[in-house]
Amino acid sequence: MAGIRITDEIALDEREVEESFVLASGPGGQNVNKVSSAVQLRFNVALSLSLPEPVRYRLMTQLKSRLTNGGELILVGRKFRDQNRNREDVRARLVEIIKAATVEPKKRFKTRPPRGAVEDRLKDKKKQAARKQGRGRFRDE
Repeated sequence: MAGIRITDEIALDEREVEESFVLASGPGGQNVNKVSSAVQLRFNVALSLSLPEPVRYRLMTQLKSRLTNGGELILVGRKFRDQNRNREDVRARLVEIIKAATVEPKKRFKTRPPRGAVEDRLKDKKKQAARKQGRGRFRDE
């Protein structure tokens, strides 16, 4: 399958990635007004058939704030003056984002603080309470 290689097992189908070229702002002189050098890459994470289910789920949760309502990730590249370099840059960023989602997070095991730490904390609490108790006003009765 020809496409964008993510890992040895995962490759995106070229048809799942939509690229459009737009005018870029910033330096470039007259060139900036004539050439559409910025790249806008759209990748629908929610509907992707190339991604394994766990990777797609992690992407959906990790990129929650960056996805559109339809589950589409939009990356814009305008770092360079020419279209090809911007295109390569955006594709490399997409690959890095997906690679990060392929790493399965470690399972967290519940732990308990050692008995000594609990005792120290309680001892310090009693000491602090006694110190504050001693700050009260004294009245003669």
